[in-house]
Amino acid sequence: MALLEIKNLSVKIGDKQILKNVNLSVEKGETHVLMGPNGAGKSTLGNVIMGNENYEVTEGSIIYKGIDITETSVTERAKNGIFLSFQNPIEVPGITLSNFIRNAKDEVEGQKNRIWAFRKELEAKMKLLNMDKEYADRDLNVGFSGGEKKKAEILQMLMLNPVLAILDETDSGLDVDAVRTVSEGVKDFQEKGEGAMIIITHSTRILDALNVDKTHILVNGTIVRSGDSSLVSEINEGGFEKYLEQ
Repeated sequence: MALLEIKNLSVKIGDKQILKNVNLSVEKGETHVLMGPNGAGKSTLGNVIMGNENYEVTEGSIIYKGIDITETSVTERAKNGIFLSFQNPIEVPGITLSNFIRNAKDEVEGQKNRIWAFRKELEAKMKLLNMDKEYADRDLNVGFSGGEKKKAEILQMLMLNPVLAILDETDSGLDVDAVRTVSEGVKDFQEKGEGAMIIITHSTRILDALNVDKTHILVNGTIVRSGDSSLVSEINEGGFEKYLEQ
């Protein structure tokens, strides 16, 4: 039984159809890459898996751990181990990065984390991501650079250790050094845990240090081709033009 099974999924927002008959199967521990040009529906798919209520599923289903979660809430999906890192992380004034992650971790694990142990783990993960410890006591993403916001997203993933992590354009807008650092965090999750990943990107920089099991090309709301990691190299060389012409 697959960890995640998406069957004939069609999605719209308002009157606009975005996804059409998408099928995708992800096994435990696998890393899948979802690529495609801007506007193809990549971020939509990530949001729908996470349960974003702005999108309407008009056909098909999302099966997770053998259970149909198509109608379940974002909160229930998060508690059940699904995590989405945002392409454009929002600022949350009034709650520190540390408290935000600790509250989320308490909620997901169903128990209170001891402050000292939590802080020790948090600082170790921040060191891995080359984040200054003082960011832990700053309001979430308030005044953070683009790179620090993306690092904060990966920090949340490492601390929550989800069963299924969806990374939406985690490398967009980052310089070379920031991409390398964020990649190290993603690699740490991949190597130390048993969680599966769906990496949504139209670039490939973040993939250089990772093991990719399957790659999918999404064009105009439909997966037009799936393959192994060699498909990433093909896109690097030729782009998406031949798929746009189909």
